[in-house]
Amino acid sequence: MDADRERSGRRTPGRALAYAACGVVLLAGCASMPDSGDLRGVDSTPRQDTPVRVFAMPPQEDAEPTDIVQGFLEALTSDDPHYETARRYLTPAAQKKWQPGVSTTVLDDGPGADIVRPADREQADGTWFTLIGTKVAVVDAQQSYTPTSGEYRETVHLVQDKKTKQWRIDTPPQGVVMGRSDFQRNYVSVNKYYFASDTKAPTAPQTVAVADPVYVRERVDPVTQVVRSLLSGPTSWLDPVVRTSFPTGTTLQKGASSLTPDDRGALTVPLNDKAAHVSPDRCQAMAGQLLFTLQNLTPAVETVDLQAGRKMLCTVGMNDANGVATRGSVVKPQYLYFVNGAHRLVRTPAVPEEGGTKAKPLAVPGALGDGDKDLRSVAVSRDEHMAAGVGLDGKSLYVGSLVSGGSLGDPVLISGGKTADAPLTTPSWDIEGDLWVADRNPADPRLLLFKEGAGKPLTVETPGLDGRIKDVRVAADGVRIALVVEKGGKQSLFVGRIEREGRTGDARSVSVRGLRSTTPELEEVTTMSWAGDSRLVVVGREQGGVQQTRYVQVDGSTPEGPPPAALTGVKEIAASEDDEMPLVAYSEDGIVRLPSGAQWQKVDADGTAPVYPG
Repeated sequence: MDADRERSGRRTPGRALAYAACGVVLLAGCASMPDSGDLRGVDSTPRQDTPVRVFAMPPQEDAEPTDIVQGFLEALTSDDPHYETARRYLTPAAQKKWQPGVSTTVLDDGPGADIVRPADREQADGTWFTLIGTKVAVVDAQQSYTPTSGEYRETVHLVQDKKTKQWRIDTPPQGVVMGRSDFQRNYVSVNKYYFASDTKAPTAPQTVAVADPVYVRERVDPVTQVVRSLLSGPTSWLDPVVRTSFPTGTTLQKGASSLTPDDRGALTVPLNDKAAHVSPDRCQAMAGQLLFTLQNLTPAVETVDLQAGRKMLCTVGMNDANGVATRGSVVKPQYLYFVNGAHRLVRTPAVPEEGGTKAKPLAVPGALGDGDKDLRSVAVSRDEHMAAGVGLDGKSLYVGSLVSGGSLGDPVLISGGKTADAPLTTPSWDIEGDLWVADRNPADPRLLLFKEGAGKPLTVETPGLDGRIKDVRVAADGVRIALVVEKGGKQSLFVGRIEREGRTGDARSVSVRGLRSTTPELEEVTTMSWAGDSRLVVVGREQGGVQQTRYVQVDGSTPEGPPPAALTGVKEIAASEDDEMPLVAYSEDGIVRLPSGAQWQKVDADGTAPVYPG
């Protein structure tokens, strides 16, 4: 895993000496600094072709202030678990006050790429530096990533010890700061898993697992970091819509050392007494959360042994965990669906036939496949029993069952918008069997929810929404929703959380809150789809750029790995939360599919509007 990440080709200026045999890189630190003059930019640590750990050099005797600041910034990018080397660049008082865990600020071109020492800040009691850079993101104390922008400006003050005559920093920058490439080398994104507060899959008596991505330091005991993070609870953004199975106050047992799976793939997790009296079912749910989370980090963990008060609580493997909750990433769709040249709903197996044999798309059973309604866009329920279609005029929404002989009936919704505006978006089904669609009618724009795809639609509140919804996709967990929002000719992708009030089964108030941008750098978003438990695939372009297809995390970060193979003229895209399913697109060549390890392959030259269930 580490080797794959190290070969990902990130831009990294050279500056370190690597001891590959020891698996260690020593940061050059102050040895690379000039003896006089202004502080220069801090280059990023070079990536290695072998997994190595990076450690910083301590301050040299009689180092100049420039060397001290440079060495401190270098030390922030190391794999020192508790930043002990970085603290050696601080005064004793600053060592006690400095809190590296409060935040990590990520800069575009390295911390201090434009560091200056203003002449008017020279004072008799010390020396000042101003650190300047361009902010990209901030990782907060909960390890949650948030894209940001603007200028980074922090002051650093140094004093000279009266006895030793050594310069040390007494006013360090807040938290940790580093460049983008160092952040990518140091940190890895991991999905923690919690359970949806009030969402259940209608096809099973299970609750639904929801991914909560966080960033942890990749080579600083990541397993223990992730377990501690999971026990501490969900991030603030997700907290209103999820719950945890761990009793309040549950932590690792005091004095617990590094958590490491044994050679059988079993991980023992010692908990404090707060978890000592849980029921067997609750223990299974707790272990399930751990297994979902740890499998996302290291597939080597196959079972979890939970202990509390020196007593074994339960032993749970992946089969047992999958019985506790369902995840979108492990639910395999049976078919890929799209609209054929005759404007009817057809389907083909989701997984291409072995040997490249093409399966002829067949009309779906029911009126949407063999009826007389011309369709523009479609959505199929997650259990693949129901489907919804927007008529060719873009104004009428129909819902029907995928059963032979089933009738269609009147549209469940007719928009008052003009046909030229295609007022209804492509619909989307959630895991409870409810249908979502946005009416883009300029006179009455609304986000609507049809309970079980029928009846009078419920208007969904969208506080904080600034613009008109162009596209809607509900996540497989049923508590997150992706919206393409259009304003002033610009389209942006936002992810919000779905909050439901009232009892399940009753008339309920539904709202989408906490909208956050995931692609702030894109000026145009053509199409998007969920492509994992916390990942989306997006087609769009930056200002002055060309169309591109990329993956993005729900927190706005860029996941590891290459983007999809290039494809021109993409108009719509479809992906499954199960990343083993091929990516599908509607492009200049019609419907095309991207099997793993292959190039784009044509499915249907006349087809449009491809979708997987959801």
